[in-house]
Amino acid sequence: MLTVATVNVNGIRAAVRRGMASWLAERDPDVLCLQEVRAPDEVLGSLLDEALGAGWHVAHREPTDAGTRGRAGVAVATRLPVGEQRAALHPRFDGAGRWVELDVRTPAGTVTVVSVYVHTGEAGTPKQDDKTAFLDAVGERMEQLRAAGGHALVCGDFNVAHREADLKNWRGNLKKAGFLPEERAHYDRWFASGWVDVVRSLHPDREGPYSWWSWRGQAFDRDTGWRIDLQLATGELAARAGGAAVDRAASYAERFSDHAPVVVTYDV
Repeated sequence: MLTVATVNVNGIRAAVRRGMASWLAERDPDVLCLQEVRAPDEVLGSLLDEALGAGWHVAHREPTDAGTRGRAGVAVATRLPVGEQRAALHPRFDGAGRWVELDVRTPAGTVTVVSVYVHTGEAGTPKQDDKTAFLDAVGERMEQLRAAGGHALVCGDFNVAHREADLKNWRGNLKKAGFLPEERAHYDRWFASGWVDVVRSLHPDREGPYSWWSWRGQAFDRDTGWRIDLQLATGELAARAGGAAVDRAASYAERFSDHAPVVVTYDV
């Protein structure tokens, strides 16, 4: 079995201070995808080594564009054998620190694993234009990965809820970034082409399970959340998914991020 976990850590240093290492040691995933790392290679490597021991292969990209320091950063880490790593998505986003790929070798063959962090956006502003352009580039690359015919898995914080069941307060967000029709249409195209939302495929008839709750107010305690942290798999790999869980903290005080890890096991 291959256990894959993805989580937006909201800053790896802060997540470690809040107890992330304990979760990581308990879960011990085969592949770990991280978003909003906001730290150099040595800090990330030290965390992995301290929690689970040495021997990690890490594909890690932090932003280099002007004014973006400390705002993004994505990584894929594993102790399985690996092949090539890539970060190119589109020239516009070469320095964004929002996309990284790593070819992971499993007994069932190579799986290309991606960690992605989509922009938050803001309806009617240039921020939303950046988000739209990034989602377009993501879709183009996903089509290339699917057309290549191998196993591929795109994990991360997509900052878009697809359906009403994916956020608690959907009526209040119909005109806001994260639930705009044009954003949600990207999912429709990806799924029509053969990609699968693995957690939704395993939990088709329930609200959530949510993976993000605001730090403010009582959103977490009331489970007023969004399901925006996903694992999207090519069809054959998705068919091998045996189970999925959102590792929601037991209490607000025990959260190490405003996101909860999404964990899926695959029979590979």
